[in-house]
Amino acid sequence: MRNLLERLEKDVLVADGAMGTALYGNGLESCHEYNNISNPDSVEKIHRAYIEAGADIIQTNTYAAKKCQLKTYGYEDKFEEINIKAAEIARKAAGENTIVFGTIGAIRGLRECELTLETIVKETLDQVKVLLSTDKIDALLFETYYDQEEIRTVLTEARKLTNLPIITNISLLEAGITQNGEKVTDALSTLVNLGADVVGLNCHLGPYHMIKSLKQVPLFAQSYLSAYPNASLLQLTQTTHGNEYRFRKNSAYFEQSAKLLVEEGVRLIGGCCGTTPEHIRAIKRGIKNLKPIRRKIITPLPAEEELIRVANNNPTIVDKAKKQVTIIAELDPPKHLNIDKFIEGAKAIDKKNIEAITLADNSLASTRICNLATAALLKEHITTPTLLHLTCRDHNLIGLQSRLMGFDLLGINNILAITGDPSKLGDFPGATSVYDVTSLKLIPFIKQLNDGLGYNGASLKKATNFTVAAAYNPNVRDLSKTKRLVEKKIKSGADYFITQPVFESDKIVQLAEFVADYPDTPFFLGIMPITSYNNAIFLHNEVPGIKLSEDFLAKLEKVKDDKVLCQKVALEESKKLLDVALKHFNGIYLITPFTKYDLTIELIDYIEKNKTK
Repeated sequence: MRNLLERLEKDVLVADGAMGTALYGNGLESCHEYNNISNPDSVEKIHRAYIEAGADIIQTNTYAAKKCQLKTYGYEDKFEEINIKAAEIARKAAGENTIVFGTIGAIRGLRECELTLETIVKETLDQVKVLLSTDKIDALLFETYYDQEEIRTVLTEARKLTNLPIITNISLLEAGITQNGEKVTDALSTLVNLGADVVGLNCHLGPYHMIKSLKQVPLFAQSYLSAYPNASLLQLTQTTHGNEYRFRKNSAYFEQSAKLLVEEGVRLIGGCCGTTPEHIRAIKRGIKNLKPIRRKIITPLPAEEELIRVANNNPTIVDKAKKQVTIIAELDPPKHLNIDKFIEGAKAIDKKNIEAITLADNSLASTRICNLATAALLKEHITTPTLLHLTCRDHNLIGLQSRLMGFDLLGINNILAITGDPSKLGDFPGATSVYDVTSLKLIPFIKQLNDGLGYNGASLKKATNFTVAAAYNPNVRDLSKTKRLVEKKIKSGADYFITQPVFESDKIVQLAEFVADYPDTPFFLGIMPITSYNNAIFLHNEVPGIKLSEDFLAKLEKVKDDKVLCQKVALEESKKLLDVALKHFNGIYLITPFTKYDLTIELIDYIEKNKTK
């Protein structure tokens, strides 16, 4: 009998295990879904292995078979064929007694996704329509959804297309809570109310944490519970082919875990990453003679300690820049361990009336002393707050959160979130660029810490107080084409912008007209004094995001052999730019070249003298 809901009313059913892991283990195509065309017999063989192991349900090999995902491999034109073949293969293996789920995976995951929600829903519904058109599936399975907005929107729209049962499995990074800090009970309840017939968990967590999560989930009147745990945590294993990440062979553990899942009210049990037919066979043994429970005592997770919020009564950089001329100055950490001149420069700037000293995070992918260590050291010498750049290039998600927690511990509240130049530009071109996220995702990540929640949704037990700046490059031909990016960063949570250095008066005026549309978001205009003609040529021709005027370059070229005169011409040019900037901007960002802090100090004095004129 293939009526899923009728069978779940009476029995606990067993689903299959991992498809991708099996295909990978067989050394087949990196695009697992393309195997439906290139290796259909292998896909069918995996389906049959799960059925022979006792699976009442198998799922189509279509987890990532949307056009946008297939495009990565150049198979987007095979979109319909891949999904249709998958349904046909699964039905052939299943026969008339085994239930077939049409599987659809999430698009938003742990890594950043540039697609809009509208595009995601369209891509998903396109796949739903193709799977439904085959008449080979008995239900739809939406799985591995970390983002609650995505699954809720997708479910709402998919429910309009079919009366077939819909299963929605969300994924957690931390037991009992979603990535945005919502309790799993609330998340699953919402899906029930939106029309899901079965709700549950899959992926990332093994049986232990999945059982722990489900202890707090009640039995729903309109829907059943499901669980598809991973085999285990991955472990690094030495093989004849080198080091490989593998899951443990722990099928016996799944036999006992299946019994515990049934005790928590789960009626549909399968396996996710790393699970094999042996795991499914163990689950089948575990549930033998067990019937679904009808009543359940909820066991809430231990209550979190009350969230500590520390009030910040001091005006922020944003507050000040909205009312008065506000200066921040960059002083990059050294590339070497002789920091005497750096400390000397910081002390000299500290005597001036500026809001913050900014410390870059390996700018231009060139290795410098860690800016967090530098900021901690500066606390012993200066009272001016530091503003730390944080680049996505050098830190994975673990490192980003760890670093941000360190910032908070040291009382560093000002951050510039940047994606970072690729490592191949710097002094270690063979180094790997991480880019787990870009600045567009780092900004809301930081703001989530201000709510007292880590990236995985877990409570930090204390809310941070970060003010977040975003980078902006005005050195483009048409500023209007940057409007969409600016608005995305503001929507992501950017409190203000810090620009690349500008070397043209006309560009300052154009930028002032552009930012007039964002009166509540200050822009700090970058001004960088030039140190020599060669310095100017390098910046103009080789540094991304910097462009000098041809007129200025010509002036420098005339005096390039006289270092003193060249410096004087360059500094006068910076002052002319400041004259224009002070008519339009409260925020001024002075970028100190080569630790020549005397140039920055002269410009600070110039601003103080002229800001009220």
